[in-house]
Amino acid sequence: MTIPLIDFSAADDPSCSADLSGDVHRAFVDDGFLMLKNTRMDPNLVSSVFAASRSFFTGPMTTKRACQYLSAQENFGYQGLGQENLDPSAPADLKETFTMRNILNVPIAEERWPSAEFKALMSAFYADALRVAQQLQSVLCNALELPGDYFSNCHTGENISLRLLYYPAIDAQRAAEMQATDGQMGAGAHTDYGLLTLLFQDNVGGLQVLGANQTWQNVDPVPQGIVVNSGDLLERWTNDRYCSTLHRVVPISGAHDRLSIAMFIDPDSNTEVSALNSCISIDKPATHAPITAGEHIQQKLEASHKNRFS
Repeated sequence: MTIPLIDFSAADDPSCSADLSGDVHRAFVDDGFLMLKNTRMDPNLVSSVFAASRSFFTGPMTTKRACQYLSAQENFGYQGLGQENLDPSAPADLKETFTMRNILNVPIAEERWPSAEFKALMSAFYADALRVAQQLQSVLCNALELPGDYFSNCHTGENISLRLLYYPAIDAQRAAEMQATDGQMGAGAHTDYGLLTLLFQDNVGGLQVLGANQTWQNVDPVPQGIVVNSGDLLERWTNDRYCSTLHRVVPISGAHDRLSIAMFIDPDSNTEVSALNSCISIDKPATHAPITAGEHIQQKLEASHKNRFS
């Protein structure tokens, strides 16, 4: 699938704001997905995070256990294979993860990090990815006829999470050892929960999006490109104008494991999400009842863990 490729180099240029907002608007209406290029994220920083991620996931289990995920409410730490079901109706996902929620504002005990260097690196990446997200929030405000700080005011970091993902290559022998089942996904079909997600892929591939024709289509990696998709709460804010599109990661085969990095831009828990004035009319009244962001996000997190955590 070729999703719209949008040049983000003019994100700070007011004279280009209308064109950029129009491009983002069309992409979210048509696909719910887009690809950003020229975001000014440091490629060396991105490479360093991928390297640290590979080192962690292929490293000793003792280190992973020291960083283990304790609760969906905290949403921090390591989870192993089969510990999450992004599609609650399907078998557990064939992936490992390390999730870091609100790490610039909420201290996490040092012993729950793999190392001080790992913490510093992830904090730097979180801050840089957040910069891109905040620019994109401003673009969305322009597209939706909102004050420029509308989204930034309700995304202070409480539910903004950075997540490292590792999908090991599964051959027949490994599948048997893991008792993998037919049709088991790297990440089950799901929509994301909040406003939007920034996704950084390596060159292995595996991400698929459910297209308008109801067929699964590959989203191929683009060097230094950032995949962006709209989430459930943005869909609700826009009264279904922007679609929160189903996507998944297929099981990884062959010689190479897959790594990706996701930055989930989710609103603060007390944020009430209801249809925006610019997205309702006599012909299109509000479709969804108001809901708080925290209520929606927590429901989704708990469902994806099948009551493993509270």
